[in-house]
Amino acid sequence: MSHSVELQAVGMSFGATRAVGDVNFTVNGGEFFSILGPSGCGKTTILRMIAGFLQPTEGRILIGGKNMQGLGPNQRPTAMIFQSLALFPLMPVWENIAFGLEARGASKAERRKKADELLKLIALEGYGDRMPGELSGGQRQRVAIARALAVEPQVLLLDEPLSALDLKLRQHMRAELRALQKRTGVTFIYITHDQSEALAMSDRIAVMSAGVLQQVGTPRELYDNPATPFVATFVGENNAIAGKVTTIADGIAAVETPLGSLRGRANGGIKTGDKVKLYVRPEALVSGGAGENVLTSTVDRIDFEGAFGLAYGRLQDGSQLIASIPSTDLANAPATGSQASFGFATQHAVVLPDG
Repeated sequence: MSHSVELQAVGMSFGATRAVGDVNFTVNGGEFFSILGPSGCGKTTILRMIAGFLQPTEGRILIGGKNMQGLGPNQRPTAMIFQSLALFPLMPVWENIAFGLEARGASKAERRKKADELLKLIALEGYGDRMPGELSGGQRQRVAIARALAVEPQVLLLDEPLSALDLKLRQHMRAELRALQKRTGVTFIYITHDQSEALAMSDRIAVMSAGVLQQVGTPRELYDNPATPFVATFVGENNAIAGKVTTIADGIAAVETPLGSLRGRANGGIKTGDKVKLYVRPEALVSGGAGENVLTSTVDRIDFEGAFGLAYGRLQDGSQLIASIPSTDLANAPATGSQASFGFATQHAVVLPDG
């Protein structure tokens, strides 16, 4: 059984700089858990604390229920994959995979057997005698994963391992990573700044901003029910309309805005009289004004994205509007420069405190 990882009020300071503060979450054993956030938000610092390369200045980290305080990387049931992969260029693939086993005293025959088993697991059977330079980027990525798995970690830590790959290969590798995690049952903790990557692969996601944990939830929970303005704007595209709450009833807030009264699901502990923002996703906007709420916008341009088009417009208060139009409907899309109405259902909007 793979180990759980628990962070209890964990903080990390470098001198007067507080990099991470009061982080609490639990990663279940066998879970694919991602930490998502922009550069400098503290996500890699958290990963390095879990791995043992850094000791937290506050709080505790438990792996499998055991306090990791004072234990170095070689004393923890973890393995880490770095962005650079750090394969040894002058070692054949099988020796790269088995390198950690040699340090543990395994014989050459044992190491080769284990390497061949892992090469089969990552669909590179027969590649053991090749050199890393003879492999593609995706193949080198899989070798790095196999090397980490060779020491049989209970928790695998991955620090943006796909960031150097091109888009198509990155999409392919994230599917492979997810399938590999399912096959092995190892707990994965994955660091990324790419929201689509996190949404596609993860069982649950922790969203970070400026060293602060914003929300933990499933991909669907984060997308449909953001708990903070940061999550609402960082996870996926969103239109944000400022206003003031006039009434709240049955979990629905009426918001008075410069564009008129709009309604959405109340979230974040808001109350009547609060300054708020109403968030509505581009795909929730219906061209032609259908829906319980209607926005009128000048259409500046429509960008063709393949399966859909993104209409960019300007609302009456001067703020930007983004609406997604299915490619099958683009022939009937409003013309550039025209005034157009976009409607949305109350249940497809969320109202959060302004800030």
